[in-house]
Amino acid sequence: MRGTELIDCAKSSAPQGLERAASNCGYGDDIEAFQSNLKQACQEIGLKDFKNLNDLITDRQRMVQQGGVEIAPDSQTSL
Repeated sequence: MRGTELIDCAKSSAPQGLERAASNCGYGDDIEAFQSNLKQACQEIGLKDFKNLNDLITDRQRMVQQGGVEIAPDSQTSL
């Protein structure tokens, strides 16, 4: 897996940790190859500030990880 497909996979697996993300993205135990290909993929799409997997974790993922509460309306018409 490479490119944006790799970034998407890594992003969804990032909260589970580096080893799990590498495995989920098809790299098994090859953490080095996973990190190298992920960094290259991020550079190709212009994410110059990418340093490690934690950079892909969104604020929403962090909130869910920490047990935050998501507040939303019951439906689009019911605020």
